[in-house]
Amino acid sequence: MPAQMQQILDAINTDLRDDPDRGEVASYIPELGQVDPHQFAITVATADGQIYSAGDATTRFSAQSITKVFTLAIALGRSGDQLWRRVGREPSGTAFNSIVQLEHERGRPRNPFVNAGAIVTTDEVLAGREPREALAEFLSFIRAAAEDDDIHINADVARSETAHGHRNFAHAHFLASFGNLKNDPDKVLGTYFHHCATELTTTQLARAGRFLIGADCHPRMVSLDRVRRLNALMLTCGHYDGSGEFAYRVGLPAKSGVGGGILGVVPGKASIAVWSPGLDRNGNSKLGTEAMERLAREMDWSVF
Repeated sequence: MPAQMQQILDAINTDLRDDPDRGEVASYIPELGQVDPHQFAITVATADGQIYSAGDATTRFSAQSITKVFTLAIALGRSGDQLWRRVGREPSGTAFNSIVQLEHERGRPRNPFVNAGAIVTTDEVLAGREPREALAEFLSFIRAAAEDDDIHINADVARSETAHGHRNFAHAHFLASFGNLKNDPDKVLGTYFHHCATELTTTQLARAGRFLIGADCHPRMVSLDRVRRLNALMLTCGHYDGSGEFAYRVGLPAKSGVGGGILGVVPGKASIAVWSPGLDRNGNSKLGTEAMERLAREMDWSVF
């Protein structure tokens, strides 16, 4: 498989790098709006410990909502299934930053991957602690999963999100009005903006995602039962209102971020990270989705 995998990744990189229809970068976060949309990277970390990459796989990008997978794993580890009293597990059918749905469902977010749900998850991770302690736990978790301490939070991106995250502030105060925040909204949002501002390469992200493969040879960050639950939520909710389309085209659990990254999982076989900054209308990486679709087809990878 090594030669075949590298050939496939090289071909995907060559073909997509020249694609003129790349989507639009997330300009509503000014720091992300400055990113060169012509960059592309893809990495596969296999269950037998091999790493295969093509493109700009050593360039750091903003993980954004991909970090919600890691904070959810931490929250479940700290609080268990009682978390589900505060947030649901159903696909949203609306935009990731919808306020209307949150009002209609009286402050209980539809799932932990929409922004309101991730704010609740972050609140659970805080659990009365200071933000620096919660962020230290988050960084420790993702670094241990990647077996790489060179993963950091970009303070400039966090400041940019804080300065322009008006809708997220509305979400947090709306949640608080329904009694679904335990900590001060500004403290929760500060923690949320900072973990979303984590920077890493596709190589680091693919390595960090190996705990979701369910193979015995990787760091056991959570139980196998919880791995299955996390993968289920990634499949059904990981691409917001585009989750059904992604499942149809790719057939793998995955989580996207508006930084243009996607973390995908082939249960028992591999972790995949792809990055292309341009987004489609649902806020998911346009070429990243195409790369995942092509890789899954050529490797015959699917959970179906």
